[in-house]
This record gives sequence, structure tokens and C-alpha cells, in this order.
Amino acid sequence: MRPSYQQAPSDRARTVAPVEYAPLRRGAAEFVGAFTLIFIGGGAGIAAGRFGGFDIVAIALANGLAIAIMVSNLGHISGGHFNPAITLAFLVTRRIVLSLALLYWVAQLAGAIAAAAILRAVYPSILGAVPHAPNTSDGKALVVEIVLTFLLVWAVWATAVDIRGAFKSIAGLAIGLTITMDVFMGGPLTGAAMNPARAFGPELISNFWGEAWVYWVGPAIGALIAAVAYEYLYLRPAREAPVGTAESGVAEPRPGDTALS
Repeated sequence: MRPSYQQAPSDRARTVAPVEYAPLRRGAAEFVGAFTLIFIGGGAGIAAGRFGGFDIVAIALANGLAIAIMVSNLGHISGGHFNPAITLAFLVTRRIVLSLALLYWVAQLAGAIAAAAILRAVYPSILGAVPHAPNTSDGKALVVEIVLTFLLVWAVWATAVDIRGAFKSIAGLAIGLTITMDVFMGGPLTGAAMNPARAFGPELISNFWGEAWVYWVGPAIGALIAAVAYEYLYLRPAREAPVGTAESGVAEPRPGDTALS
């Protein structure tokens, strides 16, 4: 989920093409990441319902671990979105160009469909992989998806987008654990999709479209609120601090204090 899509001119002379200028490589990474989320997360939902009843712990860990591992594996290639709502947030905050966002959306949805198709070949029914809210009103389900996605994207911006975050160290873990936390709360209510692709693939293959609009609108709203809020609050362009002598009445800044947000 890194926002760096530009490189220094000197990098262009390298023998191996850098990922910043390899959209197909990025798209392949997004396909694999989305595929893994639906195959593992959705598969855990099917298995829990078929073999052991509803096991929220197993489902939450499966979804969280799938994203944590894929972000750690592929974050340096595509940024590790695996979620059309996150890509939308990157696009609106001008951290990704439209052509690349479109490629990401196609790859994410294709990965979700492929994973759901394989699950359908393995299991007689994949309704357990379809996020839905049978006992929750559409309005309440929408609010839940907005809040859960807000928390997810806030974690993305805080650990991966913010240059002061710790992308190489903990971003994958932090993002995965946020998903696990969200599923613990929202899983029984909406399935805690937080991701249009997570819902769309199983919905298409199973031809079950219950509350489908919630899983597009909710994540999109939640992602945009989180991204724009974090950008405004913490990533506004820095301004230089005034520098002067003691006699001038302006204190000299310490090393590292030459810019204020």
C-alpha cells in the first residue's frame, strides 16, 4: 500500500524494470492478493458453516492472516491494495493514476471471481463465502460496513502511506489484525466484507445478491472518509519552521525540527 509511484531517473537504467513502471506486474500482484483473500477467507466461512457451525475466531483469523501475509509478500510490488475501496481512496487522494487504478480494479475483481469459482468446484455450495446481513437492516449494515472499512483504511494510511509509519516492519501485521478485529465485531452482522471484491466474487458465482449494494457503497464511503481525514489531519504539506538567532527572538530549531505540519 505504498504510495510511491515515481522513481529517480537513475533508477530507469537498471537491468530489471522497476515495479513502479510495470503495471502488469502490479496487476498480477493485485490478482493474487485478492484471490488469496477470497479463497482463504471465503473458504474458511464455508468450512466453518459446513463442518463446525459458525466459528467467528476461525473466520476472523483466516481473513486477517490472508491479508497480513499478502501485504507482507506483495506490498513492495503493487502496494498491496487487494480491495477496490482502498484503490478508490488512493485515487481520490491522488496517490495513484486513473489508468493504474482501473487495472487494479479489474485484477481485484478477476482474482475474486477466480477464487470463488474454484471454491464452487470444491464445495457444493459457497453461500458461506458470501457476505450478507440476513438479520440486520440495510441501513444498519451500511453503517457497520462504513465503520469497519474506516478502521481498516485508517490503519493502511497510518502504517503504510504515512512515511513515518513502519511499512517494512509491521504494516502487514497491523492491517491484518485490523481486519481480524473488524470480523470479530461485524462478522455476525454483515460478514464484515470491507471490500467490494470480497463480496462480488462469491455473489457472482453463487448468483446470490442479498444486500449487494451495501458492500459497494459502505466500503467506498468508509475508505474515503478515512483516507481524506488522515490526509488532512496528518499529511498536509509541511511548512518550514522559522530559523533565527536568540537575539532575533526566534529560537533555532533542533535537528529534525526544521519542518512543522
